Amino acid sequence: MQTRKTYTVQEATRKLEHYCAYQERCHKEVRQKLESLHMIPEAIDVIIVHLLEHNFLNEARFAKTYVSGKLRIKSWGKRRLTFELKKKDISKVNINQALAEIENTEYVEVFNSLAEKKANSITGNDKYKKRKKLIDYLLYRGWETHLVYEKAKEVFG
Repeated sequence: MQTRKTYTVQEATRKLEHYCAYQERCHKEVRQKLESLHMIPEAIDVIIVHLLEHNFLNEARFAKTYVSGKLRIKSWGKRRLTFELKKKDISKVNINQALAEIENTEYVEVFNSLAEKKANSITGNDKYKKRKKLIDYLLYRGWETHLVYEKAKEVFG
């Protein structure tokens, strides 16, 4: 019979402090990590309160860094960012705050560069199929429909 490693509350707290210090985490990720360490619910609550009190865990800060990172690195639009944050159980207030911090010029710049790059990579002769591919790609990435359709019209007529 194989025994699994058990942690005291202090050991798990130190482990989670490192986990949160390494990268911004949301409450859901921290709770899942603690459950994977086989901690009891009472210990999980004690550790999460400790992380909140010592500023290792901050949902507003997480939402802001998540939004800026995914916008710059993965070129996601506001709709996709909102959807992904909701999946992580981030509050509507924190989502809206994080999205409000995106500068409009940067947002449009990222959108235009992504759309141009994708439009240039689409092969084929049928302009309607190319247009549909561009629209589908940009909508999947979470960009707003009015931006997507304006860009598709601009690029493919």
